[in-house]
Amino acid sequence: MGLLTIGTFAKASRLSPKALRLYDELGLLTPARVDPVTGYRLYAPEQLEQARLVAWLRRLGMPLARIQHICTLEAGPAAREVRAFWAQVEAATAARRDLASFLIGHLSWKDPAMSPTAKPLGIRYAALSDTGLVRESNQDTAYAGSRLLAVADGFGSGGAPASAAAVDALKRLETDSIPAGDLLNLLEDAIEQAKQAVNGVAGPASSPEEAGTTLTAMLWTGSQLALVHIGDSRVYLLREGELFQITQDHTMVQSMVDEGRISPEEAVSHPQRSLLIRALRQGADGTPDMRLHDAQREDRYLLCSDGLSTVVPTEEIRRVLSDISEPEQAVRELVALANGSGGPDNVSCVVADVMELQQ
Repeated sequence: MGLLTIGTFAKASRLSPKALRLYDELGLLTPARVDPVTGYRLYAPEQLEQARLVAWLRRLGMPLARIQHICTLEAGPAAREVRAFWAQVEAATAARRDLASFLIGHLSWKDPAMSPTAKPLGIRYAALSDTGLVRESNQDTAYAGSRLLAVADGFGSGGAPASAAAVDALKRLETDSIPAGDLLNLLEDAIEQAKQAVNGVAGPASSPEEAGTTLTAMLWTGSQLALVHIGDSRVYLLREGELFQITQDHTMVQSMVDEGRISPEEAVSHPQRSLLIRALRQGADGTPDMRLHDAQREDRYLLCSDGLSTVVPTEEIRRVLSDISEPEQAVRELVALANGSGGPDNVSCVVADVMELQQ
């Protein structure tokens, strides 16, 4: 088969002649020959496979620079690049979905037609933080109040003051005077203040490794819990006997699991399992996950640092939360389990129960 005109090649590859001219200029799809007299671009039939790949990748919304890189790879590495790109797209979509869910829940709650008629709800709570059996000092901060539940896991030489500063920045949200319409903005403002507080602890000349923290917090609004999450501390929800992890770890290993590069089982023992890709520290991505959770009577929430989740099996956590009714006893038992497994890290737990208020 001879060379194909740009029109024929465009039709076969599902790329427009305009796109082909652009890709020629970028060096992405160079014609096999350009007629010296007419300037017409002519393409070889064997170029169709690459052209179709470019067309499909453009349908995914992939940037041209990344497509150009993929076109230089063999099939296996190219497939891994596409998988990694799509994982990033899904992560970005999930972040937008969380924001949409937050807004839908927030606006629905303001709608008089959606107002609750059930009995008013409240929470009872307990918090406990422990140094563990290996570390010399405790860099965790755990806090539980009538409206705010929070766990922060500090790291670096200034980890302890960093975690304390982050939680302190959120405590002003415990006021009863937060207008419903300002909840999202106030949460964002509080996170920004937490970032500034952590940076203030580190100091302008400090390296990013010297002071930082995770931050996972829930704000009780009277009927819902607003979640803010950065890092690898976690929130679990026990509902009707089932335990659900409702946060996603912001770690390098979790991103590798999401991209399909390793299995969840491999992640447990991966040497980089504690490497954070989001945290409150200088130079790091401090964008929080934010969402609203509708509370139900008898829900139980657990906020914990990775000093618990990395050493105590999920089934053991579920057993404690299911069997021990008092939050104070539950947090003591969870900390004891972590220390019974060697206590390699600081461990912090907050347990909060949703209950009907007595009228």
